[in-house]
Amino acid sequence: MKLATALTSFFLLAAPLTSSAFTVGGSRNVVQASSSALDMAWVVDEETNTLTVTPIKNLDGTVTLPGSKSLSNRCLLLAALSHGKTKVENLLESDDIRYMLDALDQMKVPVERDPSDPTTVIVTGQAGPINAPSDEVCELFLGNAGTAMRPLAAALCMGEGKFVLDGVPRMRERPIADLIDGLKQLGADVSCVEETGCPPVTINANGLSGGNVSIKSITARGKTNAACISSIKSLHPSGIHQWKDVFSISFISFDGFSRCNWRY
Repeated sequence: MKLATALTSFFLLAAPLTSSAFTVGGSRNVVQASSSALDMAWVVDEETNTLTVTPIKNLDGTVTLPGSKSLSNRCLLLAALSHGKTKVENLLESDDIRYMLDALDQMKVPVERDPSDPTTVIVTGQAGPINAPSDEVCELFLGNAGTAMRPLAAALCMGEGKFVLDGVPRMRERPIADLIDGLKQLGADVSCVEETGCPPVTINANGLSGGNVSIKSITARGKTNAACISSIKSLHPSGIHQWKDVFSISFISFDGFSRCNWRY
């Protein structure tokens, strides 16, 4: 049978756990056997371009899952807003996290790296909003890291100073207008490109007044997280309303953010 690479990988994962031999065939060079632990269970027929996987009794070992890029960047940002030092472990090694760390460095938020473990950092919190490091516009380049763009766009509205958040050309095609609209309802002086609803995001931060916010996007999970983070330092309590057709409402939990009133 003809199989795409992803399906081939799935069958190779499942085949050793079946009760009988399993043969996978398809286009040449789609699969490369690299695991020595399973080599003994594989029989390759180069003439027919097939690979037969015989069942094994069990798999035994310890797997350490990499961190989530969304959780990694939210933890880093919340650590930067907190009092004292926060040790963050099991960060995902990815571009999204590197761009967030670079942004914190640029804004003079102390971040201690562990030379022997790139997945662990210690962040010294600012005990409140993050302000621009100078009177000049602070330009943050965030690549294509949506998990850095959205929360930073919201959190930086809490402080003081001028910021421009930008990224690669693809970032300038990723809509953020729903979040910007929500932040404006909280009293933020923030904007994106009007014609596209996408970054760059320009922020003239002077704190937030608070208020009732309506997040409209069907993909509002990350945007609502960002809006709630920004509302915790507003002058007045904030109510955040998500449209009822937003499928991700059950994912969102802000029990610790007591200043937010949720309606949906």
